[in-house]
Amino acid sequence: MTTSEQPLAPTPPMGWNSWNMFGSTIHEDSVRATADVLVSSGLKDCGYNYVVIDDCWSTKVGRDGNGDLVADPEKFPSGIKALADYVHSLGLKIGIYSDAAHLTCASYPGSFGFEEQDAQLWASWGIDFLKYDFCFAPTDQATAIDRYSRMGEALRKTKRQFLYSLCEWGGRSPQLWGRSVGGHMWRVTGDIFDSWVDIWVAPHKYYGVGVDTAIDIAANLAEYAGPDAWNDLDMLVVGLKGKGQISGGGLSFIEYQTHMSLWTIACSPLMIGCDIRNMDRDTTSLLTNREVLAVNQDSLGIAGRRVKQTGTCEVWKKPLADGSLAVALINRGAIGSDLTLRASDIGLLDTPKSVRNLWAQEDIAEFGEAWQTRIQPHETLLLKIKA
Repeated sequence: MTTSEQPLAPTPPMGWNSWNMFGSTIHEDSVRATADVLVSSGLKDCGYNYVVIDDCWSTKVGRDGNGDLVADPEKFPSGIKALADYVHSLGLKIGIYSDAAHLTCASYPGSFGFEEQDAQLWASWGIDFLKYDFCFAPTDQATAIDRYSRMGEALRKTKRQFLYSLCEWGGRSPQLWGRSVGGHMWRVTGDIFDSWVDIWVAPHKYYGVGVDTAIDIAANLAEYAGPDAWNDLDMLVVGLKGKGQISGGGLSFIEYQTHMSLWTIACSPLMIGCDIRNMDRDTTSLLTNREVLAVNQDSLGIAGRRVKQTGTCEVWKKPLADGSLAVALINRGAIGSDLTLRASDIGLLDTPKSVRNLWAQEDIAEFGEAWQTRIQPHETLLLKIKA
């Protein structure tokens, strides 16, 4: 991005991604219906404006006679361009997926060696977002930088604006070089599963990351985030409830709330992964709380940091553009715990003038020199505090 250009992602990107729920069963009808519900449910008005088609969208047999990727005619009988036109007609943007190797993670054709051709094809279809994976690629950092740079340059050459999402899972420290290759967001975790703890994914022989592990990953990366450059903690599992491709048994409502709170205060992109066509009231409440979303989308663009640990509880803070602080109180333990929050814990010299519970959307009347509260197991209280 040159200094004369406006940031494409001044705040963390928001939208929906097909993988967590649909995986290889993705179909254009599901995508169209999801786009419709993003609008009708109010999710679009909350900021969720990307509709991203993940892996398994192309034919598995290979490219056509011109070397172009081909959308699976059974899954996308109308073609990707027609689908993109429909998504755009709703005021939304559309994304697609590929891999920096010969194959994608699900063994569909990748883009290595075809970077410019694929980028031009996607641009001709009207694609706005590329999620670029790293399966079947060499594991060293130098290769990752080279291959992501190649695609970044190919996207720039199209003259179309692409939000570029790097997905190499954090093992090669993308936070250190993601900006330089043209990335707007980069995965810093392995695949997040619908689970509080890590789980062993036997068929693939790797550990799926639980929400509890993601807390520690996010704690050390705040300095690398900012406008047009975001640490991506992976797609949201809110609302999956044990269904879909990444089931770890499902989380409780309180655990989903903590998951949403952490992604919010850490300034992670918010990419919904559940089937929003069938959201229940709890899921809707977690995804559409505008006071919570405002913390993630705050124009200052500073990611939250962990500032205190006491027993199983933690305090995180994030400065906001209006001079206030977002503060998360997290209990990672298996039993309830009392926590005393003092103004000095979050860098304030005086008693706060106001404290608001963002999930409950209500003010806390008395804070005083310190405020004591009980936090349930795996619960997070998300506060907005004005000095």
